[in-house]
Amino acid sequence: MTQQPQEDFDRSVEDAQAWMKAVQDQLQVNDNTQGPRAALEARLRETEKICQLEPEGRVKVDLVLQTAEALLACCPGDQKPEILARLKDIKAQWEETVTYMTHCHSRIEWVWLHWSEYLLARDEFYRWFQKMMVTLEPHIELQLGLKEKQWQLSHAQVLLHNVDNQAVLLDRLLEEAASLFNRIGDPSVDEDAQKRMKAEYDAVKAKAQNRVDLLEQVAQEHEAYQAGVDEFQLWLKAVVEKVNGCMGRDCKLPITQRLFTLQDIAKDFPRGEKSLERLEEQAVGVNRNTSPLGAEKITGELEEMRNVLEKLRALLEEEVERLRGLLKSRGACEQQIKRLEAELSEFRTVLQRLAQEGLQPAAKAGTKDELVAHWRRYSATQAALASEEPRVARLQAQLKELMVFPHDLQPLSDSVVAAIQEYQSLKGRSARLRNAAGVELWQHFQRPLQDLQLWRALAQRLLEVTASLPDLPSLHTFLPQIEAALMESSRLKEPLTMLQLKKDLLMGVFGQERAMALLEQVAGSVRDRDLLHNSLLQRKSKLQSLLAQHKDFGAAFEPLQRKLLDLQARVQAEKGLQRDLPGKQAQLSRLQELQEEGLDLGAQMEAARPLIQENPNHQHKMDQLSSDLQALQRSLEDLVDRCRQSVQEHCTFSHQLLELRQWITVTMQKLEAHRGDVGPGTAESQEAEFERLAAEFPEKEAQLSLVEAQGWLVMEKSSPEGAGVVRAELGELAASWRALRLLEESLLRNWHLQRMEVDSGKKMVFTNNIPKSGFLINPVNPIPRRRRRVDLLQEEGGSHEDFSQLLRNFEQWLQAENSKLVRIIAMRTSTAENLRTRESKLQELEARVPEGQHLFENLLRLGPARGTSDELEDLRYQWMLYKSKLKDSSHLLTQSSPGEPAGFQKVQCLPSAPRGQRAGCLEGWWARDTGAGLVGFLEGSKKTKEHLWGITSGLRCAGPQGSCFQETPGSGVS
Repeated sequence: MTQQPQEDFDRSVEDAQAWMKAVQDQLQVNDNTQGPRAALEARLRETEKICQLEPEGRVKVDLVLQTAEALLACCPGDQKPEILARLKDIKAQWEETVTYMTHCHSRIEWVWLHWSEYLLARDEFYRWFQKMMVTLEPHIELQLGLKEKQWQLSHAQVLLHNVDNQAVLLDRLLEEAASLFNRIGDPSVDEDAQKRMKAEYDAVKAKAQNRVDLLEQVAQEHEAYQAGVDEFQLWLKAVVEKVNGCMGRDCKLPITQRLFTLQDIAKDFPRGEKSLERLEEQAVGVNRNTSPLGAEKITGELEEMRNVLEKLRALLEEEVERLRGLLKSRGACEQQIKRLEAELSEFRTVLQRLAQEGLQPAAKAGTKDELVAHWRRYSATQAALASEEPRVARLQAQLKELMVFPHDLQPLSDSVVAAIQEYQSLKGRSARLRNAAGVELWQHFQRPLQDLQLWRALAQRLLEVTASLPDLPSLHTFLPQIEAALMESSRLKEPLTMLQLKKDLLMGVFGQERAMALLEQVAGSVRDRDLLHNSLLQRKSKLQSLLAQHKDFGAAFEPLQRKLLDLQARVQAEKGLQRDLPGKQAQLSRLQELQEEGLDLGAQMEAARPLIQENPNHQHKMDQLSSDLQALQRSLEDLVDRCRQSVQEHCTFSHQLLELRQWITVTMQKLEAHRGDVGPGTAESQEAEFERLAAEFPEKEAQLSLVEAQGWLVMEKSSPEGAGVVRAELGELAASWRALRLLEESLLRNWHLQRMEVDSGKKMVFTNNIPKSGFLINPVNPIPRRRRRVDLLQEEGGSHEDFSQLLRNFEQWLQAENSKLVRIIAMRTSTAENLRTRESKLQELEARVPEGQHLFENLLRLGPARGTSDELEDLRYQWMLYKSKLKDSSHLLTQSSPGEPAGFQKVQCLPSAPRGQRAGCLEGWWARDTGAGLVGFLEGSKKTKEHLWGITSGLRCAGPQGSCFQETPGSGVS
């Protein structure tokens, strides 16, 4: 009776298995992204045709279910488990085949879209390249003047800046080409193509840079010439004003002063002539890089300045000759006599002041500083007298000029001669005093060397005498002498060392040659002293060792043992936990001092080794003491390391806690400023300011978790009282953070309501398709307002966070968004109010998609340099799945009945549904079978993540034998 149903069931099972085997074979043939674009498109069409065969397979599976029901109705009870097992295998094979069909087609389609977007971006780059080549090809045009050259340089710098900005696009293109080549292996994106693209860009950049360098040189040359012209014209204008002030009837200056002024002006004319010649030489180079009209203007300007200079020279010479004639006819002699008398009186006053201040007899100098002060005073006086040499020559010249006039000049001549004789006397006296002070300084600086010579003889004698001292009285006699010699050596080292640091003073007093000779002598003496000092130290140690051998071993061992016991007790007392950071730092300092005392004790024990004298008992005691000391030193090292680590952790915690508290306080004040009503003129700026503040929250939230973790570490390594203080600080910080978040959410709700009132009727729509302009490369696309927050986060990450931190930030953001989406899907829709609430929350998630998209693009930009491609590919597919699930969630939720959780609806995935909708059906199956949806995928164990990723990507689990998950009782996905 059951034969016919059994045959029908076997035949339907074989038919379904054969169909699934054929489909999987076809998928394996086409499951490949390597090769040219035409082959990829052909495989894409083939996989699409295979996906369209899904209804046929479902019919075959349904037929198996029908025949199984008929067979189960009439078969004996012992055959039912076998039939149910075969039925379960058919279901599993069907689920595996459908999943394989969907993701094989999705993977090939994604690679094809990726390739298309790369080609669009590459074409855009080459259009820019051709445009820039056309712009840079013409030769540089000659300009009229400096302003035009600066404009031309500014334009070239703008072009170079444009070329530099294209480097980001080129790097992105090269990264995408490398990524595509790894997937498709096509020669159009291989390393040679990438190198050609890079070489073309380098050629454009080099041409732009050469143009900027050349224009900078031209502009700087013209600018230097123009500065010289301006300076010469200012000088020429000043000379003209001075000449005009000394000429004409309105000039009230005496004739002598006018003549002197004009003569001084005439002395300055050679400098102006040289400046003008230098400008003419510079003009030759400037004219080569200037247009003909500009060169003509420069030449005319130089000729005009030359004519003015020549006319002014002729006028000046004529006026000087005229004034000289006037001086002879108007009693120039009397005026010159008065001038000479006035200068002579001033000269006498200066000599008297120098004699009183610089050459008075000083008290006998006793110290080096007093000697140096005397030498410097005499040197200053001598320099001041030397500066009066021009005045003396001027007095003699003026007196000689007056001799031609028929006047009685004997008194004036006697006064001048007496002043000059006094001047010469003061010069000789100052030179003698300065030389005497220098001699005394030389003797003072030689005294340490002489003392060192006496000490050297004594030290060498001590070394010779103590070479062999067999008896104890000799040791007691010469050991104090050696110690006294060592103390004297230390005393002598200080003045010699200080003398080596006074190189500038020595060179100023004695000259470079004598000073260097003295310093070489001092250096040699210091070396000899160091050698003798070390020899005396070694001899002292040897004598002390010989003296110690004569003492009793017990007298040396008992102090060492007492020191070790005391050290052990103090170390044991330092093992307790401290309350706060100053206590920990003080504990660390005390432990380090104990370490030093342990090292000193070890040195004393080694020094006591010769006292053993091959005594086994003494040897055993000393070895035991040394072993105890080594154990104590190891324990001390561990304590110091733990204490140092505890101090570092406490310092880090305190610094970051203070920083976060300050940020929360400042942010709270800024957000409080946004509570009031804003006018229409300031709403836009306040909204931008609020979004900038809100962009800092993700990073600070991560920093809050880090501070809490560090706080727990600090509490573990603090006393109970200190742990209570840290726990209270963390509680206050958490309360401040919650208050800040409540304030932010309140302000965000207000902004959202205001924006909904303004933008009512508008709804943002997102698609799962890759944008036409490419979501990887789009440097000219303006950033929406909501993405400024992500821009700020990216800018902060570029200077403070590495790639790993950016990766964790995006994973946390995506995990939070997925959790919110799953909770929204799982909501009950028993009332219309629940439906409106769910729709509003979905709109909020959609509004944050651009933020995540921009954050993901920033992550991709840093990926090739700081991360691995596997991590980026995993994260890329997770992001695509989330967008697909968010897009299709509204359609899926509308089919749910009131009162039933949307996440547990039976979603029917039609074969003709779009790929994004089929991805949404698959995610609905996850939510139905796991009870957690994508949250389990992101928050589950590492193994679960790998299995689910194998389903979505097809990279790890593909093919009929590569099934990565199956239903198991009591578990969601395994």
